Amino acid sequence: MTDDMDDAESRLARIERLLESGERELVPAWQRATRGEPRWAVTAVILVAVALQLMLPHRLSLPPYWALPALELVLLAGLTAANPRRVEPRSRRLRWLGLGLICVISLANGLAAVRLVADLVNGSAGADAVPLLLTGGGIWLTNVIVFALWYWEWDRGGPMARALGRRQFADFLFVQMQSPEVAPADWEPAFLDYLYLSFTNSTAFSPTDVIPLSRWAKMLMMLQSSVSLVTVVLVVARAVNILK
Repeated sequence: MTDDMDDAESRLARIERLLESGERELVPAWQRATRGEPRWAVTAVILVAVALQLMLPHRLSLPPYWALPALELVLLAGLTAANPRRVEPRSRRLRWLGLGLICVISLANGLAAVRLVADLVNGSAGADAVPLLLTGGGIWLTNVIVFALWYWEWDRGGPMARALGRRQFADFLFVQMQSPEVAPADWEPAFLDYLYLSFTNSTAFSPTDVIPLSRWAKMLMMLQSSVSLVTVVLVVARAVNILK
């Protein structure tokens, strides 16, 4: 009797494994529950954004100039302590903490961009082209990071919701979603994919190989292109005028 029960349990376990493997073959990784993505990439990029903010001229920052970068580091430390290795769905508070961090970075860079544009319009940005280009480049690069974080945090409810595989419809359509045969079976979008999306949108001022599907994604990409265009045009025009 015991042998029959063991045999039945063994066959049931084999059936469950076959069903699970069949589900993995039929359902792509980005649509099913998976492990949370590694945290190292987003942590490294946020540290780069903080460093760029600290290197900007102090007149472009909210006084004291170190306050917002320090707050960003505190929030990042809290997120890293809660999920040190992977971005896993453990608590709703972690999502709000992550959104708060992105808001602070956006506020700091938005303020710097507005003040730089005001200086350029008023003619008080300085008479040296090199510092001006470095300042504009730092704000532009931080803007790329900021929008990459927003894309990453909002696409299909954010990284924690994507790990649970709860939302079927994507906000951004990646090539691997359209042609799954060109990617590994376990492929799903991670932060570096959104960073690439943000960079190409800031340089081409339009979608390249990643297509926005939802309205908020289209509006956010339009906003990023507008900010990038204004920053680049004004900074480059002023620098060229100084060099002449």
